[in-house]
Amino acid sequence: MPSLSPYKSDLDYGYAPGAFPAMECLLHRPDCARRVLLHSKAEGTEAAEKLTALAEKLRVRVEIADKALSRISGKENCFAAAVFSKFDDALAAGRPHVVLHNASDCGNVGTILRTALGFGVEDVALIRPCVDVFDPRVVRASMGALFQLHVRTYDSFDQYQAEHPWRMLYPFMLDGSRSLPDVLAGDIPADWTLIFGNEGSGLPAEFARMGQPVRIPSNDRVDSLNLSIAAAIGIYGFTQKK
Repeated sequence: MPSLSPYKSDLDYGYAPGAFPAMECLLHRPDCARRVLLHSKAEGTEAAEKLTALAEKLRVRVEIADKALSRISGKENCFAAAVFSKFDDALAAGRPHVVLHNASDCGNVGTILRTALGFGVEDVALIRPCVDVFDPRVVRASMGALFQLHVRTYDSFDQYQAEHPWRMLYPFMLDGSRSLPDVLAGDIPADWTLIFGNEGSGLPAEFARMGQPVRIPSNDRVDSLNLSIAAAIGIYGFTQKK
């Protein structure tokens, strides 16, 4: 591997900055792990010793790399990271999916990945244009949840549908929608797909004709909910449905 540089989307590898995301990479995607980077200030700490022990067991190279950590994280207080090969997963049929359409904020996407995993949804699709799911900011915001999920990025929603036809779709939007409690009061198939739009513009109007549009009822004191909050509410509601 060449010397490490700041992350770029055209690289075939990514970075998992932080001791916990790095450990998640080693635990759940060991075949993808290329290196473990440690800061000299982390030497002797419990986290560094655990990372080193697991990396050595997996025969993954460990190195002290203060300058590289600063470059790849953009921060002075990043004391560990994993370097991993990017992966491309197929989404499972017959299981719930979450689709993020044109999501543009790394923090939101990472938080949604972590939320999805926390409620047992392991298949997430992103529709371009969107953030790069391997951007270190996404990986860190997910706290390494990315490494336990099946995530695939599609060029269009049509491409996703062609790969996963006949699923019941639940786009979260206002047009033509029913309230979330009303939708959950009815029958929900096991292979549902929740669709969330861009942070600023939401979903395009044509999604109102797809499946059953859903809205999250709230008072009129705010104009909308943050994307990651809306996704958390939707995912929680659907996963609690018996």
